[in-house]
Amino acid sequence: MFIFCELVMLILALTLDGQVHTGKIYGGRKAAPHSRPYMVLLERHMEDDSKRHCGGFLLNEDFVMTAAHCQAKLYSVLLGVHNVHESHNIQRISVKEVFPNKDYNETELKNDIMLLKLSSKATFSKNVSPIPLAGNDHGSLPKSCTVSGWGRSDKNVKFMCHVLMEVNVTLIENEKCAADKLYCSEGETGPAQGDSGGPLVCNDGKAYGVVSHTVTPESGGPHLHGYAKISDHRSWISSVMKLKIP
Repeated sequence: MFIFCELVMLILALTLDGQVHTGKIYGGRKAAPHSRPYMVLLERHMEDDSKRHCGGFLLNEDFVMTAAHCQAKLYSVLLGVHNVHESHNIQRISVKEVFPNKDYNETELKNDIMLLKLSSKATFSKNVSPIPLAGNDHGSLPKSCTVSGWGRSDKNVKFMCHVLMEVNVTLIENEKCAADKLYCSEGETGPAQGDSGGPLVCNDGKAYGVVSHTVTPESGGPHLHGYAKISDHRSWISSVMKLKIP
């Protein structure tokens, strides 16, 4: 589902009793243009000078949230994107500072959340606006959730989608997910490669999770999609944002 080096994929296969896979966004659909103005296309400039992408979402005029495993040498944040081939009214802002969650575990992809401080403030418009974060869920799962991104929509396609896609997911009760501070959905329908870092948005319009990883159990059974649970990291999020906003 996501872009990992072979070593990380091997470690995950051994430690999670499963196999991280590239995902399929079956059941997805094109999002209405600019219906999700908080969405960020994160351009990652890697050490080998290649360019890769993740998703992300705008929290305010200064900060973007994404997955901690979406690390890179340099970043460009693209705001107001629907079709990646259209540059009109797109805001491109570089990232000034990077804040992976202090408890992020890159081997097991636990606490897979990262904040990006923009080098200049985002300009809000009808196509660019932040999304609120969910508070404590009090032990109950949110309903009617959606994931969106520009990741691959078919396992046979090598490239990202050129327009924003979205897919509905249903969260499940799972003890391991809860212990790892994750929301989880299962089945083939879900986020795909390149969608890492995008938001899990539920029916109240708030971001509940960050798209993290997908595991296929070695013993068989459905794919398990994990979303880092935002409510379990609210104090860390607040501390970073309060400290770094001038």
